[in-house]
Amino acid sequence: MALGKDYAAQECSIARALEVVGERWTLLVVRDALYGVRRYNDFLVHLGIPRAVLAARLQTLTDAGVLEKRPCPGAPRRHEYVVTERGRALWPTLRALSAWGREALAGAEPLRYFRHAPCGTELGPSGECPACGLLVPVDDVEMLPGPGLDPEPSDPVSRALLAPRRLLQPVVTDPV
Repeated sequence: MALGKDYAAQECSIARALEVVGERWTLLVVRDALYGVRRYNDFLVHLGIPRAVLAARLQTLTDAGVLEKRPCPGAPRRHEYVVTERGRALWPTLRALSAWGREALAGAEPLRYFRHAPCGTELGPSGECPACGLLVPVDDVEMLPGPGLDPEPSDPVSRALLAPRRLLQPVVTDPV
C-alpha cells in the first residue's frame, strides 16, 4: 500500500501534529526559533536548508500559529519569526527528542547542555530541575555549549550560539 501524502484520514492527535511539524526540516526550524534564531537569512545559513523549503516551512509554521511573522525592529521592510505560545508548547517535545538522540544515537560528547537559569542546575531527562523539583518553562532554560560542539564554526549563527544564552532570546549575528 502506498504511503499517502497527508494524515487526513487518521483519527489521531499525533497524526494531526505531524501535519504541522512532520516534514523533514520543520522541527529543526522550530528548534532554531527556540534557540533565538528569528531572521530568514539566519535560518538559511544555520540550517543549510534550500530557500524554497525554508519559505514553505516558515509559512506552514506561521499559518499553524507556531511562529509569528513580525517586522524587524529598526528595519520594517525585513521580517523576523517569533515563537508563539503554541510554539513554546513544543519545547518539551524537542527537549525529549534531543535527550533521546543524545542517549540512544549520539555516542559522543554532548553538543549542548540545558540548565534552569534561576538556580543553575542542569535539567533532568524530562526537562525538570532536580534541585527545585519544577518542570522548567522554556523561558527559564539557559543553553550552554557542550564539548561536542565545534569551537570554531563557520557560520555566524553557530558562533553566536556558542555563548551561554537563555532560550527565546534573539540571536544577533550582524546589525540589521
